[in-house]
Amino acid sequence: MRNFITCFLAIVMMLLFLQNHPVASLSPNMQKIALFKFRQSLTISTPRYCYYESYNDYYSSPSHPKTMNWSMSSDHCTWEGVSCEHKTGEVIGLDLSCSQLEGAILPNSTLFQLAHLQFLNLFGNNFTLTNQFPQEFGFFAKGLTHLNLSYTSISGRVPSGISHLYKLVSLDLSHYYAGMQLKDEVFKLLLQNLTLLRVLNLQEVNISTILPFNISTSLRVLNLRNTDLHGVVPQEVFNLPKLEVLDLSSNNDLTTTLPKAKWGSSATLQHLYLRDMNIYGGIPDSVGFLELLATLDIAVCNLSGLIPRSVKYLGQLTHLDLSFNNLNGPIPTDLANLTNLRLLTLSDNNFSGPFPSLVAHTRKLTELDLSINGFTGSLPHWLFDHPSLETLYIRYNGFTGKLHEFNSSKSHLEEFDCSGNQLNGTIPQSFLQLVNLFWLSFASNNFSGVLDFKKFSRFENLQILDLSHNNLSVRNMGMSTLPPDLHHLGLSSCNLKEFPHLSGETRFFSFSHIDLSNNQIDREIPHWIGLQSWQENSYLNLSHNRLTGGLDQLPQNNIQYLDLQFNLLNGSLPSLICDFSYLDVLNLSHNNLSGVLPICTTNLTNLSVFDVRMNNIQGTIPAALSNFRHLETLNLNGNKLAGRIPSSFAEFEYLKVLDLGNNQINDTFPQFLEALPHLQVLVLRLNKFHGVINKSSKNEHPFPSLKIIDLSHNEFSGPLPATYFKNFNAMMNGGVNETKPTYMGNFFYSDSTNLVIKGVEREFVRILIVFTTIDLSRNNFKEEIPGYIGNLVSLRYLNLSYNQLTGHIPSSLGKLTVLESLDLSYNQLEGEIPRQLTSLYSLARLNLSGNQLSGHIPEGSQFNTFENDSYVGNLGLCGHPLSKMCENDIGTQEDQDDDYFFNGFTWEAVVTGYGCGVVPAFVIGYLMLHAGKPKWFAGIIARELGLKIRRMEIKWR
Repeated sequence: MRNFITCFLAIVMMLLFLQNHPVASLSPNMQKIALFKFRQSLTISTPRYCYYESYNDYYSSPSHPKTMNWSMSSDHCTWEGVSCEHKTGEVIGLDLSCSQLEGAILPNSTLFQLAHLQFLNLFGNNFTLTNQFPQEFGFFAKGLTHLNLSYTSISGRVPSGISHLYKLVSLDLSHYYAGMQLKDEVFKLLLQNLTLLRVLNLQEVNISTILPFNISTSLRVLNLRNTDLHGVVPQEVFNLPKLEVLDLSSNNDLTTTLPKAKWGSSATLQHLYLRDMNIYGGIPDSVGFLELLATLDIAVCNLSGLIPRSVKYLGQLTHLDLSFNNLNGPIPTDLANLTNLRLLTLSDNNFSGPFPSLVAHTRKLTELDLSINGFTGSLPHWLFDHPSLETLYIRYNGFTGKLHEFNSSKSHLEEFDCSGNQLNGTIPQSFLQLVNLFWLSFASNNFSGVLDFKKFSRFENLQILDLSHNNLSVRNMGMSTLPPDLHHLGLSSCNLKEFPHLSGETRFFSFSHIDLSNNQIDREIPHWIGLQSWQENSYLNLSHNRLTGGLDQLPQNNIQYLDLQFNLLNGSLPSLICDFSYLDVLNLSHNNLSGVLPICTTNLTNLSVFDVRMNNIQGTIPAALSNFRHLETLNLNGNKLAGRIPSSFAEFEYLKVLDLGNNQINDTFPQFLEALPHLQVLVLRLNKFHGVINKSSKNEHPFPSLKIIDLSHNEFSGPLPATYFKNFNAMMNGGVNETKPTYMGNFFYSDSTNLVIKGVEREFVRILIVFTTIDLSRNNFKEEIPGYIGNLVSLRYLNLSYNQLTGHIPSSLGKLTVLESLDLSYNQLEGEIPRQLTSLYSLARLNLSGNQLSGHIPEGSQFNTFENDSYVGNLGLCGHPLSKMCENDIGTQEDQDDDYFFNGFTWEAVVTGYGCGVVPAFVIGYLMLHAGKPKWFAGIIARELGLKIRRMEIKWR
């Protein structure tokens, strides 16, 4: 045993020694053998392209097998990619970048015997089989100055030996994906020890730590993009004296404040990328000191405020990206000084004012994006005559007026998108002369006229064409007229009456997006739709037409979004739905489909939306629906489904919306749904559900995300589900203070449902995230309303009408400060209306009719606006707005009338009786004065007169 321990310790010591001391130097001939063995340990793959990224430029070059012609019969110093020291013949450089090499670099690789290497570049090869980052790279500590292992697919933890390469000037470990990990302690050692480092590129390496303060002042390039850094960026980073490139972008949890004073790197910094991180304090004036800056990318940084005028001093700026922030105000005219600007992206902000005039002065500008702002006014005449502009995005602003004709021979436009504005008139013919266009969108404006589609056939490069949602009429839609590379076609609301024709001789196009919705097409789905060579993740929208026939021509390959809602389609749901491997959204609602739901035995992992509401589908709900593992929306409303809800629905881990309303389902409450963690909408209305909803729950927090529950028009009985009211967490804090409207669903689909709101059934085409409602009306619920319901402070609509509820109205309802509608009508509630309800300042509708309530109706706030129909049938209620006065109110009114009558009685009062005769009036007046206090007369006249006046006042209100 002792010998074993001694041997083990000896081996450990040897490994430690080898890690810090490279192997003995080999002769040049042995180095040649080591090189050749390294080449033999790898294979040469098929040719491919290598992609390079250099600041704002992306380029590619074909790979080349540099080791293919290596031969032991030739001098290794003449081998391609090998550099030698002239006098000794020792290998000092190895550049095998983009050489089609595949395989693994193992710890015993002869590569690590090349002890004199100063330069090692393995960029762009495929070493996927290297399952652990070799620590033997530390053997090169003697002289290695440049190491490039970027895009080699080496994964695993970077060993600490990398931090021993103290002579390194350049280190590049960047990857396309985060397959490489750099531990916190190794990262800090690397920054501390490599004091000569000028270039450090760790893009996509998983670091997951904070950025330390002590960073080598020799750094010129620091690229830490998408490395999962967090915490605060030290100000020292911006003050590195030799820094030329700083890239900290795509670290969502990284925060910083840009220096307010002159930066230490202001004399050298040329490229600054801080995209997709958090910058507080806006853009400071100090950026004006960065006079050599060519790239400023601070998009998606939560920036607010104005663009500082000091930006005008950035005379070398070629790329400025401020998109996806909260910047506002007009664009400073001083930006016209940026005469070298080639790219200007200001999209997704709150900028306002007219089209920025600076564009006219930036004669080198090639790309301009002003999308999704508040720009207004007309577009200038000179815009399309710009000498260099190739890309122009102005979508979703407030631009008005017409697009004027321009000199197409001067324009270099390749991409133009003006969708989502208020432009009108006809589309200028000069656009049809821009034969180099590959992106053209006029969608969602007020353009009018008839457009001949044949004229687009001359666009050989056109890939995206969208004319949707205007007042256009598109004619001559022959498929042979389509541009050869077109893959995105939007013709929604273009008054089409038929599909494009496809002759047998026309080749099939490869589409990724077709939108022919909201037209007048009254044909069957054409044969070519099913045979189309669809691109991956494709979109097909034929909704809101008059399509007839069945679903036999549905495409199966690569379709991601399929929308056929609001047509006249009939027949059964085909079983081929089960074969849609890429399908994400399937919307077949509002048709005449019949038959039964298909039973899919395979797991459809991509389907997130299955919507077949408002059809004639019969039978039971198959348990196999749970095979749609990633389903988020299941809407079967408005069919003829019977039976029970399958217990397999408990497996819907991602389900957010379940709408089974308006069917013939005969079941008890599906308690197994309470465990679904993301369920937000549950609609079971208008079915035959029955029985008592369990008072206890199997889950500690049932229905944690539920915001809308509608169980109305069923036969549930027993007490209200108080356990659920206690645990509706999403109704307790669900965005009460949310100001920006956001809706449920995704980019391709908006969740919708039918609900009874304020007594009227409404279809919600889109459901607000903050929308919350409980509708348990028209059942047989009994007992009292639980006070826990007052904790649901995000609740906006509450309907418990037409049940058999007893007891008092809980005063805790007064805590529902955003409640807009409260309907407790037609129950057996008793007692007074809680005065706490007067604090419901958002309450627009109140219905307490058909109960046994009594006492004074509270006054103040919204209660002063409700009419009689809010209280009908409660005989014990009194006060405004009812004609029945409360006893205290009547007594007070009588005293006030008595005092008023006698205090104000004069001879003028006698004259008021002139209509009954002057003489009787004088006689009555004399008797009253003589008697002093005619109680009998006051009791008759004053009481009747006061009550009549009160009734008249109520009537006039």
